[in-house]
Amino acid sequence: MSAQPENKEIKTEEDQIINPWVVQGSKDHGINYKKLVDNFGSELISPELLQRFEKLTGKKPHPWLSRGFFFSHRDLNYILDLYEKGEKFYLYTGRGPSSEALHTGHLIPFIFTKWLQDVFSVPLVVQMTDDEKFLWKDITTEQAYSYTRENAKDIIAIGFDINKTFIFSNMKYIGHMYENILKIEKCVTANQVQGIFGFGESDNIGKYSFPAIQAAPCLSTSFSHIFGPKSAVPCLIPCAIDQDPYFRMTRDVAPRLGFPKPALIHSKFFPALQGQNTKMSASDPNSAIFLNDTPEIIRDKVRF
Repeated sequence: MSAQPENKEIKTEEDQIINPWVVQGSKDHGINYKKLVDNFGSELISPELLQRFEKLTGKKPHPWLSRGFFFSHRDLNYILDLYEKGEKFYLYTGRGPSSEALHTGHLIPFIFTKWLQDVFSVPLVVQMTDDEKFLWKDITTEQAYSYTRENAKDIIAIGFDINKTFIFSNMKYIGHMYENILKIEKCVTANQVQGIFGFGESDNIGKYSFPAIQAAPCLSTSFSHIFGPKSAVPCLIPCAIDQDPYFRMTRDVAPRLGFPKPALIHSKFFPALQGQNTKMSASDPNSAIFLNDTPEIIRDKVRF
């Protein structure tokens, strides 16, 4: 029998629902991040952890760390242990391309990830989940891939180390990860996926298989051209906390496949223009400022 993943309820308190597709805080109080950490089972980033970070790296913590915007983690101390011993790890983050341009909320994890890459001087892989957006949105595969290409331009413009950064489309690269995807799928039952992500009988079967695809970049052999075909290199994932369910599942599966658990560092949400109880979303153009918005469009969006 398969071991149960580190599953927590996604609904965190009355009127607050947080998952990879819906971010809805309390109408009166917005998002209760302390309650979210308690529910998901992650840890708050402590002053002591930031002190250790500064001591080992010789760098002041990023302002988003010191001010608590990146506020929660899983096994960040483990990553610092690796850095202290001079051992390898890599960064993994991603983007679900559902619009022609990133909005300002999308920039948060990428700007922070660039800073981490500069501090640690490590490889970075960026997964473009065009397959996910095709499965969840009313778009064609051609549209999904077009969004990937356009969004990749915005990501490249952030200034990542060109020699240590690999940006890939799932629809084009998936064959290189497929063996790992199969191994992950075999470790997780449909009941577990339903419990973690809330899928039902009316959801297409592609949604059931997608969590294994987002998990696969946590296994370093998915990038044999970077790490080799028999590697087991740990990774650190900077992401918004709504993505945590994918990696709670992965943290259960990875050791069973001979890989370390992925470590995570979570950000809060960049509030929508309408208020603090949800995040900017590409699905609602009026909730966000996009990188290709004209000054006139921005002025109309922020006008009171």
